[in-house]
Parts: sequence; C-alpha cells; structure tokens
Amino acid sequence: MTIAAILGNKGREVISVSADHSVGDAVAVLATRRVGAVPVMDGASVVGIFSERDVIHAISEYGADAMARKVGDTMTAPAITVGPLEPVIGALSLMSRRRIRHLPVVEEGRLIGFVSIGDLVKYRIDRIEADAEAMRSYIQSA
Repeated sequence: MTIAAILGNKGREVISVSADHSVGDAVAVLATRRVGAVPVMDGASVVGIFSERDVIHAISEYGADAMARKVGDTMTAPAITVGPLEPVIGALSLMSRRRIRHLPVVEEGRLIGFVSIGDLVKYRIDRIEADAEAMRSYIQSA
C-alpha cells in the first residue's frame, strides 16, 4: 500500500495558496473547501503548509490583525513531504512522529497530490475490512 494508491482513490486535485495571500483569504479557502490545510506554493515548489493550527497561532500572536497578515508570515515551513511510492504505514508513522496531519505528495520536485491523516486511516481501515471479508468468505467456503 503506497501513497499512490491513496491518490488513485481520492484523486490528485490540490487546492493551494501562495505565500503572498492574506491569512483572511486563505481562511476563506479552507472554509469554502471544507479542508483543514493547504500547501503553500511558490511557483511549482511547495514552501509550506497553511493549516487551521496556523490560524490559531496567528490570532493568538496578532489578534484581529492576523487576517491581514501574509500566509508566508504564519505558515508552517518548511513543508514535510512524501513521494508517491512511500508506504502508507511509513507516511502514518511520519505524521505521528512529527505531529502533523497533512502531507504534500511530491514527485520530481512537482506537487502531485495532498493527503491527510484521515485519508490514510480510511484507506487502512478499508483494506483491513476487505481482508477480513475475504478471510470470512474463504473460511465459509472450506
């Protein structure tokens, strides 16, 4: 099971923002798309992650003025990334160790997807349930 399998199921569409966007604009993207984080791009390069946690930290530090600040001032950087051939269990382990919930998927320096811990856990649960069903069917047919 690799990250490529996750992207095969969920798709490769990625919503992103640039470091020059305002925090308020980025918050609107998170709210409209109902996502918890987006990669921050500089051209084709992932330079950071902007998440709900970054919003909380910005508000804590800057108060209401946080919404006018630039994403580049508040994002988490550098971005921790994975490749498409990374095993799902390895990505889950990385997320757990680094206490992060989102990973940009990069291949040859180009962003090709974005996965959340929820995507990975759902995939693992689906696989475990499919394996259990196959085992039950095998046992019943014997």
